[in-house]
Amino acid sequence: MANGAELTLDPLRLVARSSLRSLDHVGRFSFLVVDLLRGLAEWRIWVVRMLEQAVAVGYGSLFIVLLVAAFAGAVTSLQTGYQFTGTLPLYYAGAVISESMILELGPVLTALILAGRIGARYAAELGTMRVTEQIDALESLGRSPVSHLLLPRVIAGLLVVPALTMLANATGIVVGYMVAKGSLGLTYGDFEYGARYFFRPLDLWYSLIKSYCFAAAVTLLPTPEGPSSATVSPSCTVSDTPSSTTLSTKRFETLRSSIISRPGAAVS
Repeated sequence: MANGAELTLDPLRLVARSSLRSLDHVGRFSFLVVDLLRGLAEWRIWVVRMLEQAVAVGYGSLFIVLLVAAFAGAVTSLQTGYQFTGTLPLYYAGAVISESMILELGPVLTALILAGRIGARYAAELGTMRVTEQIDALESLGRSPVSHLLLPRVIAGLLVVPALTMLANATGIVVGYMVAKGSLGLTYGDFEYGARYFFRPLDLWYSLIKSYCFAAAVTLLPTPEGPSSATVSPSCTVSDTPSSTTLSTKRFETLRSSIISRPGAAVS
């Protein structure tokens, strides 16, 4: 009877423990968001630091983001030519390349790259400051770590990630056209006709809104891990996993809402 009771209680104990841990993370994250909103009033403190973080994150990530976007556009162009040759007009390649980069590949690949680069960097920096008691020293001086450390990083990410996404979209489309021109013999007129024929202004807004959602996930999720961690390495690992998971979830939700709300989707 005792063994049976232990087997019965163990799953309940595991569920309760995981639920309490999840609620603890939600509570800490909610308090963090409230502190960030309060810290906006101290703009003299975080504006200069935000510019430094924006330059470091944006300029430092520009090469790898454009490189991945270029390869994504090239691969999309080659796959489009392989699938569509002989079955559809060539100008469809322009539509597939441009729409794929704007709607999916540009925002998602940029966010995934920055989730590993920026997320791990933020968690490592803040975790090192916690381990070396720099955050404790800042608090002992009566300064807020949120306005000095967290808020500049979050706002810098919100400004830089959408800009990198737009550059990634443009790079992928240009490289995709160049590859299509060399491999498929696609002219610029056909490419432009296909891209314009299927393009809607809502697509750019959709890409921009998605990039802001991804930027919030990339910058906000790693920040609680750094200051609350006792060591640096676990905080980097823990921060990258929920960021990637959240990005994939947001990608599915935004894609589903876009398809549902698109006019004429059921007809086409």
